[in-house]
Amino acid sequence: MQQTAALPTYHVNARAPQRGGRAMADLATGFASWRLAWALARLDLRNRYRGSVIGPFWVTLSTAVMVVGLGLLYSQLLRQDITLYLPHLAVSLIIWNTIAALVPDATTCLTSAEGVIRQLPLPLTTHALRSVFRNALSAAHSLPLILLVFAAMGHWPGMEFLLAIPGLVLLGINAMAASLFLGMVCARFRDIGQIVTNVMQLAFFMTPVIWKADLLSNPSLLLLNPFYPMLEVIRGPLVEGGVSLAVWGMALLYTAIHCGLAATFFVRFRSRVAFWV
Repeated sequence: MQQTAALPTYHVNARAPQRGGRAMADLATGFASWRLAWALARLDLRNRYRGSVIGPFWVTLSTAVMVVGLGLLYSQLLRQDITLYLPHLAVSLIIWNTIAALVPDATTCLTSAEGVIRQLPLPLTTHALRSVFRNALSAAHSLPLILLVFAAMGHWPGMEFLLAIPGLVLLGINAMAASLFLGMVCARFRDIGQIVTNVMQLAFFMTPVIWKADLLSNPSLLLLNPFYPMLEVIRGPLVEGGVSLAVWGMALLYTAIHCGLAATFFVRFRSRVAFWV
């Protein structure tokens, strides 16, 4: 008589659900299988630009047009030396476009994977990593534009450009936290995605992207804008020769708050995501 394989059983104690342990296991499994998220992110980009001649380099081309157009215009309006203003604008736009793509994408990173979440026991961390990798790959296509602008303007940073690496790490940590937090919140409340889009549009004008912080009478007020420290810790070493300790301190503080909020929400509500999407 042929015996059938026993199906696995799962036991959960409702009085002690061990949410923290399950959340940590989700994170550990998701980061351990990062190659899957990387492969899915590459597949997303190929599908997005299927049939296109230059593919994701359209983003690079559009950014280059914006840098040249806005650089010529605002260097006159703001009375800035174009050889100094254009490198500032190029770096600012590329970093901001990356942030502006990461945040809205984070709001849909779980709802867009609805079928997978309901059918396969993949960690939620994998879907968040997929979103981060997808936007990182897209942003990487615009990096050569920075070198072209630096070469054209004769602006080359010194060894302090290495300080931009910790800034990129902070950006990656915040991107992961945003994907987990906003992905879960927007899975439960779908209207929040539109609110986030509107906030990002306002934040673009409130953050020194096309204008410089020293144009304000009190630049220290910008530290209250959480986007400014994240932008400056990457842009400062490349354009301005470094970043003040106050900016680094606020960047670390905002990152800690962001990660704490994401971790709290992830531990408490991770098990409900399959019912929300």
